[in-house]
Amino acid sequence: MGRPPRLLCCLFLSISLAAVARAATRHQEWEISYQFKSPDCAQKLAVTINGQTPGPTIRATQGDTVVVRVKNSLLTENVAIHWHGIRQFGTPWADGTEGVTQCPILPGDTFTYTFVVDRPGTYMYHAHYGMQRSAGLNGLIVVAAAPGGPDAEPFRYDGEHAVLLNDWWHKSTYEQATGLASVPMVWVGEPQSLLINGRGRFVNCSTMVARTCNATHPDCATPVFAVVPGKSYRFRIASVTSLSALNFEIEGHQMTVVEADGHYVKPFVVKNLNIYSGETYSVLIKADQDPNRNYWLASNVVSRKPTTTTGTAILSYYGGRSSPRRPPPTTPPTGPAWNDTMYRFRQSMATVAHPAHVETPPPRSDRTILLLNTQNKIDGRIKWALNNVSFTLPHTPYLVAMKNGLLGAFDQRPPPETYAYQGYDIYAVQKNPNTTTSDGLYRLQFGSVVDVVLQNANMLNANSSETHPWHLHGHDFWVLGYGIGRFDPAVHPATYNLKDPILKNTVAVHPYGWTALRFKADNPGVWAFHCHIEAHFFMGMGIVFEEGVERVAALPQEIMGCGKTKGH
Repeated sequence: MGRPPRLLCCLFLSISLAAVARAATRHQEWEISYQFKSPDCAQKLAVTINGQTPGPTIRATQGDTVVVRVKNSLLTENVAIHWHGIRQFGTPWADGTEGVTQCPILPGDTFTYTFVVDRPGTYMYHAHYGMQRSAGLNGLIVVAAAPGGPDAEPFRYDGEHAVLLNDWWHKSTYEQATGLASVPMVWVGEPQSLLINGRGRFVNCSTMVARTCNATHPDCATPVFAVVPGKSYRFRIASVTSLSALNFEIEGHQMTVVEADGHYVKPFVVKNLNIYSGETYSVLIKADQDPNRNYWLASNVVSRKPTTTTGTAILSYYGGRSSPRRPPPTTPPTGPAWNDTMYRFRQSMATVAHPAHVETPPPRSDRTILLLNTQNKIDGRIKWALNNVSFTLPHTPYLVAMKNGLLGAFDQRPPPETYAYQGYDIYAVQKNPNTTTSDGLYRLQFGSVVDVVLQNANMLNANSSETHPWHLHGHDFWVLGYGIGRFDPAVHPATYNLKDPILKNTVAVHPYGWTALRFKADNPGVWAFHCHIEAHFFMGMGIVFEEGVERVAALPQEIMGCGKTKGH
């Protein structure tokens, strides 16, 4: 028998009041600067926080306020920091998305981000200016559940470790961006190394000419994760990669997936975990193997033909006879076949909500936006487009422009909501690859329910389609379904999972596939929705939603000063 509604109301009110009473303010002081670092043993300039990359892990409890004072000491470069997975209710200007929610922080200037972490889970932060994320400005956010609250973890463990996965290039972000904008395009190429907690190993030191490569440098010392025999551990895993989809494995230890993007998952067991840029997961392992040897943690590229060596770390048992840093006696796991799309597809399908933490989606949407994702050309330059429109950021941030009535700051015409899907062959190269650009946005009715269907298709080259991880700012969305082939609005909505869909903020669209999402436009502000591959967003693979902007409080003056707000 359930509790009476009045009792439920009082219960949740008491929980909320208790959370407010316990809430703390977590202060951080950060200086952003370029430093010479050797994360894969090869020295290069990296964007650091207080001299380090990755930056400090922000640890807080649900309901806490986080205050990060950021000083930009890059001298010749702007900066903005996005708090990935934090929804920013009431503080849309703190989302940290240059061109969307704020003007960038100028060299020498200081800006303070203040926001509440309203939900427990594993999140991340990273640069959101140009292609800066791939230069090292990133880190983790770990939010504990409020004691006694309704979001208590439905699983137990004895200890935890955090794992931040990344890919790493020796070319600067300026070189990469210039290549992408050139005719002919110079692609960024595959990464030189894969990093675990900011450390990896470039295997071709002998090819280094203008840089030093020191295999004994402490910056590239192999990370070690220690466990006690017989204990269980939670591994919080986040991918902040700029390009690579990864497969992560802990040699000899099965992993039980229990969390995805801050939401509890119906537990399922995997040998290895597919994780896409912008995603976070928690897995549980049992330290039940031979304690007298070490084991590999391995990160491998999937969905693209890999040329990058496996990223590695070491799992070591306390009390064992093996030195913690001694390499395991085996070769590192290489993961599944890189082009096994259905293996990855099945893992996506297996990720649903925990039975005790299902948030049922609205049974139907008020609006459906069907987005065809294609590779195109503009004046010979290769671009990405949605419904044949390649996205560009305006010089005046949308949030600032809309709150100040600066209607000339961006294109007032909305982008197309669908494409001629009937008869469209997603497996064929487009007959006419030319496209146009726009910085228009989608205006959503506040409180409405919106479906977005992302449709993948063939690229400019025949028989080529890539995985795209899409991230929505300011919201979580229900993942209603996946498919391979062309989405049919008259057929496929009947297959949606409305029973126990997982809520996420980042999701993969598989090669030649589609992914269907549903969210409620209930967070006043302006929010980016884009492919989380750095080069793809740079080349136009993104859109922006506006909802209830008239409900947003007065904007801080500090987010202005660019575009049409110069002098503010």
